[in-house]
Amino acid sequence: MLPQEIIRAKREGEVLPAEAIRFMVEGLTSGSVSEGQVAAFAMAIFFRGMTRDEAVALTLAMRDSGSVLDWSELDGPVVDKHSTGGVGDNVSLMLAPAVAACGVYVPMISGRGLGHTGGTLDKFDSIPGYRSQPDLDLFRKVVKECGTAVIGQTADLAPADKRLYAIRDVTATVESIPLITASILSKKLAAGLQGLVLDVKTGTGAFMASHADARALAKSLVEVANGAGVRTTALITDMNEPLASAAGNALEVRNAVHYLTGAARDPRLHEITVALGAEMLITAGRADGVSAARDRIETAIASGHAAEIFGRMVAGLGGPADFVERVDDYLPKAAVVRDVLAEGDGHVAAIDTRAVGIAVIELGGGRRVASDPIDLSVGFSGLAGMGTRVDAQTPLARVHARSEAEAAHAARLLRAAYRLGSRPEVTATVYERVDG
Repeated sequence: MLPQEIIRAKREGEVLPAEAIRFMVEGLTSGSVSEGQVAAFAMAIFFRGMTRDEAVALTLAMRDSGSVLDWSELDGPVVDKHSTGGVGDNVSLMLAPAVAACGVYVPMISGRGLGHTGGTLDKFDSIPGYRSQPDLDLFRKVVKECGTAVIGQTADLAPADKRLYAIRDVTATVESIPLITASILSKKLAAGLQGLVLDVKTGTGAFMASHADARALAKSLVEVANGAGVRTTALITDMNEPLASAAGNALEVRNAVHYLTGAARDPRLHEITVALGAEMLITAGRADGVSAARDRIETAIASGHAAEIFGRMVAGLGGPADFVERVDDYLPKAAVVRDVLAEGDGHVAAIDTRAVGIAVIELGGGRRVASDPIDLSVGFSGLAGMGTRVDAQTPLARVHARSEAEAAHAARLLRAAYRLGSRPEVTATVYERVDG
C-alpha cells in the first residue's frame, strides 16, 4: 500500500477499508509514514469524516498500537468512565471508589488538564507520594486489592494516539468527531474494559458547548465503542457552571475527600456522581434498573465504604496511609487566600464557566503549553452556583493564589465571568442518555 494513495482516497471521500486504516496507524507508530503524510491524512478525515466502520477500524488500530491489558484473573466485571472535560469536574475521585465498593473493578486511565479544563491526573499529583504513572504490575496489584486505581496513560498504551494527537494539535485538526472518538476510545479500550460509561459535557465550560454538538459526539463514541465490542452508554450533562464548588487541583481533591467523608457534598456534583455510578453498575450487570443502581451507589457513599477504598488506593499507589483522615495536613496550600466579593446585588444568573477555568490557568493552576509546571495549590473554593443570592458583602468565591497581585487579577477575571440578575430557572443536571 502507498500512504499517498490512501490519503488521496480519503480526500476524494471514499470509504477506506480497515486494512488501509491499519496500515496508516502502523506506519504512524513505526515512523514509516511521515508526519506530513499523517497530517494530510488527518486533514482529509477532518473534511470528509468517517463512517462508523471506518472509525471502529481507526480506534482498534490505535488501541492495538501498544499493549492491551487483560483482567481475566479478576472475579468481577471491569468498567470505566470517561468525561469530555469541564471545570470543577472531580467526579472520578468519588466515582471510582464508590463503584468499586459495589463489586465492580474500575481500572481508570485518566489524563492531564486540556485547555481550560482540569485533569484528573493533575489532581492526584497534589497528593504527596502518589504515583500517578506507576508500572503496570503495581497498577494491576492495586486494582486487584482495592477494586480501583486511577493512573495516567503509560508509554505502551495506545502510543499511536499520543503521536497523532501531537500532529493534530499543530495542524488545526483537533475538532474532528471521528478523530476525537478514536483518541478517547483507543486509550480506554487498551485498558481491557468490558464496559464504559461516558460523561459528555455541554454548556459554557464544555468543549462541545452546544447540545447538538455534544449529542453528535456522544452518539459517535457510543456507536464506535459498541462496534469495537465494549458495551458503552453516555450521559449528556450540564457544564454551564463549575460542577464542584472548587476549581484547582488540591482544592478539588479536598472537595472530593469532604464529599466522601460526608463533611460537605455539592448537590450537582452528587447528582452527577450517582447518575454515572448507577449507569456503570447497570453496564456491569450489577443492578436491575436505575432505582436499584442509584440506591447501591448512595449506600456505598453514605456508609463510608467508598471513602475507605479511596484511602486504600491512595496508600497503595504511594500516598499517605492516613490521607483521608488528615487531608488538610497533606495537601499544598497557597500563600494568599482572599474572598472575591460581588460588585452588585442579585442572583447569579449566568456563569462563563470556561472563563473560570482560564482564571485558574492564569493563577498557575493549569498549563499554557504542555511543558509548563503547574502550581497545585491555587484556584478557587466556595464558588457560588447558579441562583445564589449575592451582594457586595457576599463572596462569589475564595481565591487561592501565589501573590496578592495574582489574587487581584484572578478576582477581576472571576467577577467578569459572573453575571448577576434575577433568579434563573432551574435546569437539568443530566440532560439525556445515549445508548447503543
